[in-house]
Amino acid sequence: MLPSPAIRLLLRRFALLMGVYTLLRLGFYAFNFATFRDIDTGSVLLAFVHGLRFDVAALLWLNLPLVLFSLLVPVRSRIGQQWLRGLFVLVNLLGFLLNVIDWQYFKFIGRRLSNEWHTIGDDLSRQAGQIGLHYWYLAIPLLGLVYLLWRLCPMPTRAELAVPPPRGRQWLGRALEFAVVVALVVLGLRGGWQLKPLRTGTAFEQQPAVLGHLALNSTFTVLKSFDETPVERAHYFASMAALRPALAAAPVPARATPPVANNVVLLLIESFGSEYTGVENGGRGGYTPFFDSLATAPGALLMRDNYANGRRSIEALPAVLSGLPSLMDEPFITSSFQTAEVHGLGEILRRHGYATAMYHAGTNGTMGFDMFSGMAGMQRYYGLNEYPGGTKSPDYDGHWGIFDEPYLQFFNRQLTATKQPFFATLFTLSAHDPFTIPAQHKGQFSAGTLPIHPTIAYTDLALRRFFAAARREPWFANTLFILTADHTSQTDQPGYQSPLGNHKTPLLFYRSGQPLPTANPHRITQQADVPASVLDVLGLPQEQKQLLPFGSSVFDAGSPGRALFRDGDSYYLVHSDFVTELTNKNEVRLYPYQTHFIPTKPVANPDPTLVRKYGDELRACVQFYVNGLVDNQLYK
Repeated sequence: MLPSPAIRLLLRRFALLMGVYTLLRLGFYAFNFATFRDIDTGSVLLAFVHGLRFDVAALLWLNLPLVLFSLLVPVRSRIGQQWLRGLFVLVNLLGFLLNVIDWQYFKFIGRRLSNEWHTIGDDLSRQAGQIGLHYWYLAIPLLGLVYLLWRLCPMPTRAELAVPPPRGRQWLGRALEFAVVVALVVLGLRGGWQLKPLRTGTAFEQQPAVLGHLALNSTFTVLKSFDETPVERAHYFASMAALRPALAAAPVPARATPPVANNVVLLLIESFGSEYTGVENGGRGGYTPFFDSLATAPGALLMRDNYANGRRSIEALPAVLSGLPSLMDEPFITSSFQTAEVHGLGEILRRHGYATAMYHAGTNGTMGFDMFSGMAGMQRYYGLNEYPGGTKSPDYDGHWGIFDEPYLQFFNRQLTATKQPFFATLFTLSAHDPFTIPAQHKGQFSAGTLPIHPTIAYTDLALRRFFAAARREPWFANTLFILTADHTSQTDQPGYQSPLGNHKTPLLFYRSGQPLPTANPHRITQQADVPASVLDVLGLPQEQKQLLPFGSSVFDAGSPGRALFRDGDSYYLVHSDFVTELTNKNEVRLYPYQTHFIPTKPVANPDPTLVRKYGDELRACVQFYVNGLVDNQLYK
């Protein structure tokens, strides 16, 4: 027996949606081609095929009410079918929008959209108009796809309109047909016969794992984030005591020298990836002449193999202030663990008589920076509200906050008025989409090859003028400066287009008054090393119950150094010889280490001893992190 007209109509409409989602995936691939350029065509095509499974699940969840209405509204009802057509387009417009947004947004966070309304939702809503104007061209394919859906949406044929309603035994056949449809819908919602419903992590089982981003669609990842399951405990080791030897926590160095009451200034620079500097790229293509000169000046130490612990601004502050990397899908600041016990560098230094403060040129409350800085022991928080004039100031960029140059000058004046010793952290913001530059500086910088390049050059100028002003202040010679980035951003250099390159950021220590302790500039370092490193330079005791074991001092010769981060659905551990990947299936892969780049294929026959050693170290870090948050025992 042929399917009823209602079922045939529903299948045709669903097939149209599947075709449109293939076009959306093709657009995602085109806009993010640099991420997949080194992957062979066959693997890319398989990712498209693999993605059909996620498309089916996402479309069924999004269109579940329409599926029901399509079965209930008689095909013979012209008006009813016209209403269904309009509802069909309206509901799926949301899914189209999410996927088109990700064509560009993926470049900044390195993953598909999920729970952004929990992290930067308020900021996005405030800037929706500005962002829409900046990316106006995305409206063209979006409207084109909506028009395509409207025009091609199948409507009942004359033959279907003429089919009489079922009578007698026909109802039994229709009931059986309805039961089969319900079973298939449930199967599609689950994503197959497997024990558990389809999960985001399933996409990353193909090789190379980065193809998981291509197989996914943003409708699926967003809908999944609505009903996120609680973080599951890790069970790699029987107990926390059992994992301690594998954790490879750095020993606390004993300081033979007396404490040094240096001021500490931590500059967390928005999107200041290593790719944009000259000093880290052999002088080629740099947009940071001042940073390059500072990195090679007397009293400076540039860690040339440094990596961010995350891909988002909201993940940077816990790393640099508390040594807490980002090893969950959701940032710590917005997670259910944000009330867990956390100690920070501000808290430790405050106990030693330091005045502590956090400065951010953006709107107060943005990404919970004010909340977390307080958790980390910063006594004062200065946001847009505390800047003279606030949004009425001529220094306001019209989007996010105060331009870098005037805000850094404000920061300098604030430091001069602060009693020494002080610890101050500043988070810049100009190198943030839509990459606005003050009118007086437009055309002053090289256009570069990416929209972010002139803004990076502007931030570098702002740093130059800040240091020029600070050198005239009495506190400057007695200050330790740390410069690093929150995360990477736009990229057009193939050598940086890998999970490692996507986290490659500078880490610079500078102290003009006296030399820094000896350190290996090629040691593997990370954002989470900042707290221990600062205490080491100051000669202050590093209390084991106040510092987390993920990082260590970059000046500690007894520790080899490492970096941790999560990318896609895998965890990564960076050592100077190999990069270790731990997949969601508990598989360990080793890649030969090369600064900011790892190949797409792992080592074919790695040393089993090394696989076990590095694999256990990474598992121990993950279990200590996850279970420590679940049990609120990170410091036990």
